[in-house]
Amino acid sequence: MRGSLERISSATGRSFRVLRWADNLRDVESVRDASHVERIPGVGDRWHYHVEMELTVFTHGEGAFFVGDHIGPFGAGEVILLGENLPHHWSVRGTCAGLSVQWNFPPEHAFWAFPEMLPLAGLFQKSGHGIRYGGRTAAAITTGMRELARTSSLERLGLLLRLLSLLAGAPVSEQTLLSRHSFSLPADSIHQQAISEAMRYLLANFRNEIRLDEILRLTHMSKATFSRQFKRHSGKTFSEFVAHLRLQAASRELVETDRSVLEIALACGFSETSFFNRIFRRILHSSPSEYRARQRARQPRPALS
Repeated sequence: MRGSLERISSATGRSFRVLRWADNLRDVESVRDASHVERIPGVGDRWHYHVEMELTVFTHGEGAFFVGDHIGPFGAGEVILLGENLPHHWSVRGTCAGLSVQWNFPPEHAFWAFPEMLPLAGLFQKSGHGIRYGGRTAAAITTGMRELARTSSLERLGLLLRLLSLLAGAPVSEQTLLSRHSFSLPADSIHQQAISEAMRYLLANFRNEIRLDEILRLTHMSKATFSRQFKRHSGKTFSEFVAHLRLQAASRELVETDRSVLEIALACGFSETSFFNRIFRRILHSSPSEYRARQRARQPRPALS
């Protein structure tokens, strides 16, 4: 997971770009219109950020996603708006497909010369937390994004404005802020590569014992500098981030497997069941057994034949 800051270039004559992928987040197409497609390397499966805002729709796939200081599961139908310089990462299980549109309209951009755009200022500011959309809004956005990939020129711009209007006018009940803190990381931070390496290591090894001295060796930082920069870029302390990674995996396995709570706790990197139970209740507000029963009760039952 190398490199954190993604530098995005829109095609000449276009103020935003549309992306789509059909198998994985590394093989991405930049869609100029229905007949002009360019293959580009994707970075969605790495911890990264960019100055552009981004609206992403997953049409297939599942996994875990990281937005600012938020860690949680995602599945097909997910619609997420990301603010500028908001760090994010999609950890996908298996294959996935989806669409994204990326744009950058800073305060001095001609976009804001039209007074009709002013209501979007609040949406853009709130997007610094990351916003997840559901219900009818998510369905309408998904339809609009598919249409966006089939159009070009002025019609495409009109569709983008319609999507922004849908986002700004969505009912509160269909919006969820993801990150507790709003992020806007500097594009020239000298610590980006090091923090990205730390994230890569944690995502690959969180089920095992994590040694801070190994992280410091990878990042070439002192303990004090690493602690300060990690909190700045992830919104969590090092120990909090590791605990949330392990809890996210454990909560998924509680629902998807019949393994015992003890087996799952140990497999997800917790060395003591008592600590696992305590932190599980503090963050997810229930015991692991209660969480398993509640989540399974919510799953649709198979139809009788």
